[in-house]
Amino acid sequence: MKLLLRKLFRRRIVLLAALMLAGIVIVALGAQWLTSYDPNDTAVMQRLTRPGPAHWLGTDELGRDLFARIAYGARYSLLIAALTALGAIVMGAALGVAAGFFRWLDAPLMRVVDALMSLPDILLAIALVAILGPSLLNVVLALVLVYTPRVARVVRASTLVVRELLFVEAARAVGVSSARILWSHILPNMWSPILVQASFIFAYAILAEAALSFLGVGVPPELPTWGTMVAGSQPYAHQFMGVVLFPGLAIIGTALSLQLLGDGVRDLLDPRLKKNL
Repeated sequence: MKLLLRKLFRRRIVLLAALMLAGIVIVALGAQWLTSYDPNDTAVMQRLTRPGPAHWLGTDELGRDLFARIAYGARYSLLIAALTALGAIVMGAALGVAAGFFRWLDAPLMRVVDALMSLPDILLAIALVAILGPSLLNVVLALVLVYTPRVARVVRASTLVVRELLFVEAARAVGVSSARILWSHILPNMWSPILVQASFIFAYAILAEAALSFLGVGVPPELPTWGTMVAGSQPYAHQFMGVVLFPGLAIIGTALSLQLLGDGVRDLLDPRLKKNL
């Protein structure tokens, strides 16, 4: 494990991305110790103030402390992204392994996956949230359905390769059940593509949640996610750019660090790319 981490962080850009992501997580977890302000406390007389000793990043249009809202909002944004990645990985891996291992399931499952992937991600997410209603849980469910086909496609392709390997054929020859083959031989060889997909979906989910909130179909406005902050403060950006800039930088920084970290994991786990590390 130490050797893998050493190889992963040998590239400075990947190490920088990991440190940036760790910093964002620390801010999210330690928000109550890093700021004394409640993210929803208003002070209209101090609205749209510039950064200073009292308010490190200034205040928004209702006088709420921007740093507090970004710190507490990180919890919601990261929670949505984490639940989306977990749900998409579980459902996508199950569908992909089933389609790749059982030939009779391949065609019907993949036609459903193809139909979902034929629709633009954001339009499908908007339609699903519009049907389910705006809430944190419904946003997660919509994003899970949007990103599950991506995982299913990748896992299916890997399963098609693994199921033809000699150790799987040997297990079949000695009468090992399909369930045990899937659990003991197929799934352990899926960790590489699954981990890479998880990192990418985590980043995509943060951007998708921000886009949904910006369009007014995301989580309720009272939840201080980064997307709702950008959406609610946009009309006041000409008075104080920070109300949009700071949460926007949080979104970009988190998504970029996850993408770079995912690239590093992919390069480390892909045998064709290991020589470049």
